[in-house]
Amino acid sequence: MRFNPCFSRWFWCSLAVCILGSPFILLNQAAPTRGRKVSFTKDIVPLFRRSCMGCHQPAKAKGGLDLTTYIGLTKGGKHPPAFVAKNAKISRLIQEISGDEPSMPEEGEPLTPAEVTLISRWISEGATDDTPVGGPVHQLTAPPVYPALPAISALAWSPQGTILAAAGWHEVILHSGSSNGILARLVGDSPRVESLAFSPDGTRLAVVGGAPSEYGEVQIWDTGNYKQLRSIKTTADVVFGVSWSPDGQRVAIGCADKMVRVFTVADGVEVMKCDNHIDWVFATAWSQDGTRLVTASRDRGLKLIDVASGHLVDDVNRQGDPLISLARHPTENLVVCGSDRGSPRVYRMEPRGGRLAEGDDKENSFVRELQRLPGALQTLAWSGDGQWIAGGSSGAAVWVFKAADGGRKATLKWTGGPVFAVSFQPNGSLLAVGGSDGRIRFFDYAKDSLVREIDGVPLGGAAVTQVR
Repeated sequence: MRFNPCFSRWFWCSLAVCILGSPFILLNQAAPTRGRKVSFTKDIVPLFRRSCMGCHQPAKAKGGLDLTTYIGLTKGGKHPPAFVAKNAKISRLIQEISGDEPSMPEEGEPLTPAEVTLISRWISEGATDDTPVGGPVHQLTAPPVYPALPAISALAWSPQGTILAAAGWHEVILHSGSSNGILARLVGDSPRVESLAFSPDGTRLAVVGGAPSEYGEVQIWDTGNYKQLRSIKTTADVVFGVSWSPDGQRVAIGCADKMVRVFTVADGVEVMKCDNHIDWVFATAWSQDGTRLVTASRDRGLKLIDVASGHLVDDVNRQGDPLISLARHPTENLVVCGSDRGSPRVYRMEPRGGRLAEGDDKENSFVRELQRLPGALQTLAWSGDGQWIAGGSSGAAVWVFKAADGGRKATLKWTGGPVFAVSFQPNGSLLAVGGSDGRIRFFDYAKDSLVREIDGVPLGGAAVTQVR
């Protein structure tokens, strides 16, 4: 199976969701009793999601077969039909997944006899489609109640440094920057929140994530009245790495379907789509003038993209390790990227004068490499004054570097397990850090000292509940 450098964050977040009682069906559940029909949505889709959708989804429809929707399954790919309702024995789907050496799935463990029987039952019972009208729905009628702290996948300070946004399950918690109080709970559709970013003026918050193997979503929230301004559903999987254009009119995201997309905030229209990556895109960053994007992908490439046309301008780096994190200098066209091997590297956001040929070792845009952190470099941040770079890793390390020469400024005394989010408070000396234990710790990075720590989400609920 293909290695996912974001496994650590996804594992801890998924574990917490299971503890919290997620609406998703657990894959080790018992088969439905004979007293009820097998459900396509509740019983079959989770099996496809675990074992089949890696190769059979819109971005990679092997054999022309898309298993992310009932309609895709009924089309049957290049050799239809995939099944014959009420006749499992002659259904090609059952023939492919059963037997001593099943041909599908090609990668990973085969389905168990009980799981094959479950799919056969569904076909024999008529292969009914019970997908909710309008597609999967994950709306909550009330804010989630947490019996345990979930892992913190994303943090973001407002430009004024008065609000710290923290990712929860189905929601974003807005913490006061000056106290331990909660200002609001922004509850949306997406079970998973992967990335947060305030608009340049701080009046809006972009929240991206989605429901795995179902949809990606971009949410735009008003930070004055805590109301959702817009929800943009896009792609068939979770999306990542949101960033705002300098004028605050557009947002860019990276996608699991290998695309980079740009949307206008006012109307939610997709105005750019670039397909130059060949694997998941985890992060985006705009140039200072808003004409170009740098994107980081699991395909190991940093790409420089022209926003107006969606065309590739140039490769930024010489490909090395899969890239999973990215941060931009606040006032210069510089970015720092992080790999699954923990190596932060700084590059200029400019063309190198032509894409690298095979064997070409030059890196004209390369500035410097910082000291390697233990584990995958899950998160990076650049301080508001441009002097410092912070990195957090799955190896439970939080380091702060001098941006000018790459020297290590501090090794923070972190005790919260794998680190998934770091964010500098603008015009201040605080660095907020979150990770697998669900606690947010505020460090004075200049003094290398812990100032305070709080729960990322309210256990057992909270008095402040803003629900759209």
